[in-house]
Amino acid sequence: MNWRRYFWPVVGIAAVIFSLLLLWHELRGISLDDVWDGIAAIPTRGWILAAVSSVIAYASLAGYDHIALLHIGKRVSWLFVTLCSFTTYALSHNIGGSVFSGAVIRYRAYGTRGLTGQDVGVLVAVCWITFVLSTILASGLVLVFEPEILDRFSGIAHHGLSEAAGIAMLILVAAYVFGSWLHLRPLKIASFQLHYPALPIVARQLLIGPIELLAAAAIIFFALPAAHNPGYFVILGVFLVSFSIAQISHAPGGLGVFEVVFLAGLSDMDPVGVLAALLVFRLFYLIIPLILGLGVVLFFERSQFSRTEP
Repeated sequence: MNWRRYFWPVVGIAAVIFSLLLLWHELRGISLDDVWDGIAAIPTRGWILAAVSSVIAYASLAGYDHIALLHIGKRVSWLFVTLCSFTTYALSHNIGGSVFSGAVIRYRAYGTRGLTGQDVGVLVAVCWITFVLSTILASGLVLVFEPEILDRFSGIAHHGLSEAAGIAMLILVAAYVFGSWLHLRPLKIASFQLHYPALPIVARQLLIGPIELLAAAAIIFFALPAAHNPGYFVILGVFLVSFSIAQISHAPGGLGVFEVVFLAGLSDMDPVGVLAALLVFRLFYLIIPLILGLGVVLFFERSQFSRTEP
């Protein structure tokens, strides 16, 4: 038995269980009626803006695939790429291990459009780099302009360290851009080659990637109550920390992990209001896309089956 096949799933499940226990301890004095009241207190305007933000987030995620296809020089219809990207992220965000689960979904879809396994491998790599690059850029800006973000999690003031970390992140992004300008040699792993993106591709990465993160954080921001709300930029910082830790945990959908970290970052707000906003985020960013994504998969597989019928 190859234990490596089960290591990360076990880690993800353990992270979910541990986080749910912490979450139960944090919210043990809150009833379901309290949570429902918190959801009902969200104004119509908040629901609408949260929904629009989720649409912008997934539209930006579709841009990841468009950027990657432009990089490898493959032409695929705009509608197909958009539906494939939406389905990939809708399912992988809920399954966990988004790089690997997303690679399987993309290989199945793009293989029907003539892309080879290596093409899909490069596409997945470019999408992953776009996400990481965007996270580093957004996190660097937050740490420079809101260095007290980390204080919300540690309880200790270390603004100088936060600003230094933020500047280091921005320098890393600048180095990536500089590397594109230098036309560095491709990364080679056996027969696999990953060429450095050209400057126009990098420009698209630095534009479209952060928009997805900004829009995803906005879903929560618009659903949060106004009382003690620290403002969008702080919410963005807390979101980046929570989302990153949830991704690292490999917990399916970041279940429990995301909520625990986010509640810790907004400990000065009413936990009922924060939890209600997080449920809205899960609804718009995870649950509804998952349902729609499954519908797209069923339609796609049915159309493929019809084509193979004699």
